[in-house]
Amino acid sequence: MYVGSKGWYVSELKKLGVSYHEGRKIEKYDASTLANLLESKKN
Repeated sequence: MYVGSKGWYVSELKKLGVSYHEGRKIEKYDASTLANLLESKKN
C-alpha cells in the first residue's frame, strides 16, 4: 500500500476511529475526499 493511495487513507482514518462519514462507509469515497477528511480529523 502506497502513501497517498485510497487504501492508505482508509487505514489511517480507521486508526483514528473513523469508519463512517455522513452515513456512508469510508471505503465508498474517492481518495481526494478521504484526503480532505483525514486532514480535518487531524486538526
